[in-house]
Amino acid sequence: MMKPTFFSFKYIAKISLFFLWASMAHLQAQDRSRPFNVVFIFVDDLGYGDLGCFGATDIKTPYIDRMAKEGMKFTDFYSASSVCSPSRAALLTGRYPQRMGINRVFFPESWTGMSPSEVTIAELLEEKNYTSGIVGKWHLGHRNEFLPLQQGFDSYFGIPYSNDMQSVVYMRGNEVANYSVNQQNTTKTYTQEALKFIEKNKDGPFFLYVAHNMPHVPIYASDDFLGTSAKGLYGDVVQELDWSVGQIVKKLESLRLLQDTLVIFSSDNGPWLVMEDHGGSAGVLREGKQFTFEGGMRVPTVAMWKGTIKPGSVCTDLATQMDWFPTFANLLDIPLPDDRSIDGRDLSGVLLGQAKRQGDDFLFFDGENLQGYRKGKWKIKKPFSGTNGSPWQMAVTAHDTLLFDLRKDPGETHNLYTEQKDMALMLFKEMEAKLKEMGPLPKSLVVIENADQSHLKYLKEKHEKQ
Repeated sequence: MMKPTFFSFKYIAKISLFFLWASMAHLQAQDRSRPFNVVFIFVDDLGYGDLGCFGATDIKTPYIDRMAKEGMKFTDFYSASSVCSPSRAALLTGRYPQRMGINRVFFPESWTGMSPSEVTIAELLEEKNYTSGIVGKWHLGHRNEFLPLQQGFDSYFGIPYSNDMQSVVYMRGNEVANYSVNQQNTTKTYTQEALKFIEKNKDGPFFLYVAHNMPHVPIYASDDFLGTSAKGLYGDVVQELDWSVGQIVKKLESLRLLQDTLVIFSSDNGPWLVMEDHGGSAGVLREGKQFTFEGGMRVPTVAMWKGTIKPGSVCTDLATQMDWFPTFANLLDIPLPDDRSIDGRDLSGVLLGQAKRQGDDFLFFDGENLQGYRKGKWKIKKPFSGTNGSPWQMAVTAHDTLLFDLRKDPGETHNLYTEQKDMALMLFKEMEAKLKEMGPLPKSLVVIENADQSHLKYLKEKHEKQ
């Protein structure tokens, strides 16, 4: 009889580990009544090319890279908007922000916000007695009726707006806790608050939404991170955000909660390229924030769930921020609201390695204007008059109809319209049909001309110095 070789033992061990992981994932998938914790880390204006696991070489992100290595990386993941407020509304409700009239960014002088009649993830999870907390940027209205505690969250600490706007204050609950904010320490302060929340609610189940203000301009890093990257201050800021992710993951590990917690990391939109060295990188993608090209709306996203998501998984199919709402609902066997349209699609089969996401189409809105449509690998864009550029927006040349094969050309460099006119026509018809299916959309809640322009002070000063 032949003796077993070392190779055969290694092979058997690997097969055994695989089936062990598969059986554990299957058991967890079957027990949908079993609550799990959710930590959603949402950063501001981070580019597709700003993380090591997405190709960055001048910024070190070992903790986020670890999430990708031990979990799942999404290569074609979209925010519902190329700017802040609409993208946040879409994430929390699973709906295109245009359905809510949230087409643009709220300002400190705004008297409006996301309607309390919207159902947020926090309110959805009340069905299973979750404790929900938000640490960081809200940006969905600062008047009492629009604040997080009136939107299903049990606790709130953070800056209610973007950090370049007036009234940068720390709020706790519904009240201002500190009128003097040292933004150099904001990332550390948010991290400390997140760790406190986890410790306090370790017996769970809990939903923690950590919405960092960085790396939105003006950017700041604490003394411990200044000068630590090869990409100047911007890189220092991102490396501190990565440290924050590491602190949260380590906390979950120390409390033996990592196996019971789905940790997600993503960005609200693409990089603010006009900020140059204070902005990020879209990597191989075209343009950035404020535009419906890929660089403005395709965002770096990773998810880790020890023992449930297969380590090293990569999802190359289309997915969106709106998908998390129905995904949590399905994983927890919570019925979706039946009095409104939910635009997101369930990702539970993707996370569990059991099925693909149903649906492969996505609408690209700029404010209330529908500008593009993706179906599978194809993306069509309507003609665009271009922009002249300003201290707060890149100059982009005008273009006629564009058609791209995103599988071969994620950078949107080769227009196939003249070669594939039949395909373009079909996509245009589908896009218009999708828009019609949405029915009448409300007017925008944000009136730009009434917004205080003091938030542009930083941008104007930066421009004048050049």
